[in-house]
Amino acid sequence: MRLGRLQNCGAASLALIASLTLTSCLSGSTDKNPGSGGPGPNPSCGLGGTAPSGSGGFAVAAGLYHSVALKNDGTVWSWGGNQSGQLGDGTTSNCSTPISVGGLTGVVGIAAGYSHTLAVKTDGTVWAWGSNFSGQLGNGDLSLSNRSAPVQVVDTAATGFLSGIVAVAAGESHSLALKNDGTVWAWGDNSYGQLGDGTTAGQHVTPIQVSVLTNVIAIAAGGRHSIAIKTDGTVWAWGQNSGGQLGIGSADINPHSTPFQVPGLSVVSSIAAGDSHTVALDGAGNVWAWGSNSHGQLGNGDPGLNNQFSPVLVLAGVSGIAAGYSHTLVVNGNTVWAFGDNFFGQLGLGATDGNPHPTPVQVPGLTGAIKIAGGGSHSLAIKSDGTVWAWGENQNGQLGNGTSGSGNLSTTPVQVSGLVLF
Repeated sequence: MRLGRLQNCGAASLALIASLTLTSCLSGSTDKNPGSGGPGPNPSCGLGGTAPSGSGGFAVAAGLYHSVALKNDGTVWSWGGNQSGQLGDGTTSNCSTPISVGGLTGVVGIAAGYSHTLAVKTDGTVWAWGSNFSGQLGNGDLSLSNRSAPVQVVDTAATGFLSGIVAVAAGESHSLALKNDGTVWAWGDNSYGQLGDGTTAGQHVTPIQVSVLTNVIAIAAGGRHSIAIKTDGTVWAWGQNSGGQLGIGSADINPHSTPFQVPGLSVVSSIAAGDSHTVALDGAGNVWAWGSNSHGQLGNGDPGLNNQFSPVLVLAGVSGIAAGYSHTLVVNGNTVWAFGDNFFGQLGLGATDGNPHPTPVQVPGLTGAIKIAGGGSHSLAIKSDGTVWAWGENQNGQLGNGTSGSGNLSTTPVQVSGLVLF
């Protein structure tokens, strides 16, 4: 997923998350409608009232069936599927319009995993809610109980709380945090080594330090893999590599539990991770992609849809990137371009189809975009006027326009109801 980024390593300064990738537990599945995001609408949703003020930036994040936004007053808003409590409103009912996440102020960064959500506050603490099936909430709960309201992430020994954090990232069932000293911490599922501690030991309900890595300035979490950028602009990867998403020149079924450098990349400024693919943006505005290309999500125009095990150059002149489950978005100027899966209209082209789209195409009618996010089968964009726009699947209300239901989708961008981020 896409990432938080630390500027001026060693200082608690955060360049806010521009977008978050989706992750899904259905890695490799061809099921296009894996299930409902919750038991139905919350009759009080959208009536959250005015959230208390704080201090933050602005961002959007997208999970499998839910969406999250950060306003510049430091408050967090969410909508969509809520089967695990990932909306953070104290219920497990879906909501098709934005509601405030109660009790959170002073938030500066957000991340959305498959069915869990993370937030980092100005004081360096991390808060989590939603699914805890693999310990991805990091609250030390050995019972792995889901939480429908924010809980604070504890420290390794569970005797205190994680602190000094400047950015967070959320994968399918694991979570990452970047400290202001350039170290990376991880918790949750570790079956593919995605926590990076040199093992594949089960689940971790408290944070552990990712081995080897220092001087990190950005992090991202994919389905079952993790990515980091160091101060020298190099990219490091660990976890699952079945589609070549680690970029090491080959694909394999073995877990990779220790970070290693992705060859051929330097001066990288941002990263994004989908379920089984990875995207990087360098300082010159060039986009590089690698991993699974089953739906054309690498955007390299390959009609054969061949996976790429090393980074390939895709586009130039880009200012922002985001990766969904099996689609990718980029900002070019003030326009958004998309490629990959379009089964639910998540490319925003005005139609749905089951065909791969391996060549970038412009999302029609959407201008003024400054930040983007890719979800399971939906997409989000923030415009320069602070409004949020969404397109793609909407069964669980994840587009935030007040509608939901089986077969509900939008193939063109629609405005998220009543939400202005700044």
